[in-house]
Amino acid sequence: MVIAGWIMFAFAVVRLGVAFFNMVSRPYLPWWEGGRPLSKVSVLIPARNEEENIGILLGGFARWRDEVHQLIVYDDSSSDRTYEVSCGYASNDSKIRVLRGCELPSGWLGKNHACDRLSAAASGDILLFVDADVRLEKGAVSRAVSYMENHSLELLSVFPRQILDNTGSRLCVPLMNWILLSLLPLLAVRLSPRPSLAAANGQFMMFQRERYNRLRPHSRFRGSAVEDIAIIKYYKKQRLPVAVLLGRDDIACRMYSGIRDAVEGFSKNVFDFFGGSPAVSTTFAAVTTAAPVWIFVFNGITAGSIYIVVIISIRIFVSVASKQNALWNIVLALPQQLVLLWINLIALVNKKKKRLIWKGRNIS
Repeated sequence: MVIAGWIMFAFAVVRLGVAFFNMVSRPYLPWWEGGRPLSKVSVLIPARNEEENIGILLGGFARWRDEVHQLIVYDDSSSDRTYEVSCGYASNDSKIRVLRGCELPSGWLGKNHACDRLSAAASGDILLFVDADVRLEKGAVSRAVSYMENHSLELLSVFPRQILDNTGSRLCVPLMNWILLSLLPLLAVRLSPRPSLAAANGQFMMFQRERYNRLRPHSRFRGSAVEDIAIIKYYKKQRLPVAVLLGRDDIACRMYSGIRDAVEGFSKNVFDFFGGSPAVSTTFAAVTTAAPVWIFVFNGITAGSIYIVVIISIRIFVSVASKQNALWNIVLALPQQLVLLWINLIALVNKKKKRLIWKGRNIS
């Protein structure tokens, strides 16, 4: 019992070091001050039942319109007014185009098929896939292109700053960066050739079009619910230069409107944060939840007190790096841990039943 406690303690210290490194290394998309990039950018938006979000995204397009060659929305058989809202904006802007989705072919997941179809319709030198719930401001696209060109990248993914404007989102969404930024030094994604040191966020994925068209990564991983991670690992296996960064305020995202949607969303890919292993994911959730009590009981008050300082420091470092409210993440630390256990439980049940409904489709 004592040895297990010290193992938990050592694991937390390692995570503390990773979180501190990610904070001080500032792995953000740098502020760009040079001339305009030469490459033409096609912004590609797969959308299914995104009536509200697509209106906000397209409504702000005028602020960064001059930075892109075209913007294409693919309406993936939405049951709401996503198509009509998108067409309304397209009728007033020659750079916006809307595609009506066809019946989903067998073996494909909806987003992957939408991205593949979008790439076929695009004419830019660079393809930027953006989710409908992302918010972009002036300069963001140009700076991303500049970074890609300066580092000769084939793939650049950015984790947007998450908009946390309700209790449900504060309980769940911070878990993503809390896991990522305490386990993976983001600079290692670009600097290390190891495919295991990889992460990506499908909310913002930028590709060099020529290589993308040769590899067709969304087609290659057509049945993957976590195609973003699968694609960046594949690129690294092919020895192609990639990078993943954190967004500033000009690349933001409001992922979920409440706790139920958030739990449902994260349960579809939580295992893939841990190499696709349900055992590792569930163990991580259980250990990080139980460790404070375990160490106090079996390793003593001093070790337990230091451990509390360590785990609070992890949350502070990750919050600062993620541009989130550190106080909220400390106050909600225990509820967030319980939500993580809940997510893993739901994911285990869905895996056993081979049934996971997302936006009206079974994506299991």
